[in-house]
Amino acid sequence: MTPCEVSWFSALCDDDYEFLGQPDPRLQSSFEHCRNIALTAEAAGYDNLLLPSGYGLGIDSTAFAAALAPMLRRMRMLLAVRCGEMWPPQLARQLATLDQMMGGRLTVNIISSDMPGERLDSRPRYQRTVEIMQILNRLLSGEALDFEGEFYRFQLEPPRIAKTTARRIPLYFGGLSDDAREAAARACDVYLMWPDTLPAVKEIIRDMTARAARHGRTLKFGYRVHVVVRETESAAREAASRLLSRLDDGAGDAIRNQSLDAASQGVRRQAELRATSSDDGYVEDNLWTGIGRARSGCGAAIVGDPDQVLAKLNAYRALGMEAFILSGYPHAAEADLFARHVLPRLDHGPLAIG
Repeated sequence: MTPCEVSWFSALCDDDYEFLGQPDPRLQSSFEHCRNIALTAEAAGYDNLLLPSGYGLGIDSTAFAAALAPMLRRMRMLLAVRCGEMWPPQLARQLATLDQMMGGRLTVNIISSDMPGERLDSRPRYQRTVEIMQILNRLLSGEALDFEGEFYRFQLEPPRIAKTTARRIPLYFGGLSDDAREAAARACDVYLMWPDTLPAVKEIIRDMTARAARHGRTLKFGYRVHVVVRETESAAREAASRLLSRLDDGAGDAIRNQSLDAASQGVRRQAELRATSSDDGYVEDNLWTGIGRARSGCGAAIVGDPDQVLAKLNAYRALGMEAFILSGYPHAAEADLFARHVLPRLDHGPLAIG
């Protein structure tokens, strides 16, 4: 198997807990707290770091990336951008500047967002997202732009900083609906998935490979999932159960519903997995859906001993996964545990995008 990129998660969106659904002031998103997660991940040997973005939650991802960039010597940053909130030429200038600050180690997670206070239907929103990805790819490569789209019409030279860096920054993107899949097939580099069963993951990869081929393109594939790894399986299951030990179901519902993606097809699929899981929350071997009771979006965790967690990741790799974005609670502590128990046994490194 080819080496895989292993990323960790810096909890910029008020998503760090010792007990899910129980806010802890010590773990609330702040520059200091999220910086400490990032530096833990850098020291532990992770390849990349996801900086999530949510309008109403936590702290700003782009400002955080700029402050963090001089502190990282090796690790990449995967900056989440809510592209509906950005004017594409100015976004290109920001990204090129950040990429220069990081010595060419910036990657970008495109989120097909609305403007705050706006609601576009799915088709036009994803069309706008495709146009933004196409515009970014041209400008960040240092190329002049002559673009005629449904949402944007530009005849524009790239900003000077983009001419200087002139690098096509890899774009990561996810979404399960038909509109989202088509957007990914047309314009992104890495298609991201949330947790699902192995047969479902295999089918999504098959579908996305075929869609991309119809546009004369190829995709790489990434998997966003939580992890709970301990020295024994029983200890890992106990740690997973402990995360939910103080959860009030009403509080969990409120956390899920406050997310801007609470009604998306991907979130509905995570709910389906919970509904079809066993009484203890496992939908297949070592894939636990309980974590989704208190968060929207990525709602399952790989739970087990080091051998089991490694085997699960390698099963996804055998299907075609080349990137993993991992997280766990609390994030700094779980990053350290995974790095000690599993990361050295994975053949990993930064994802190469042609």
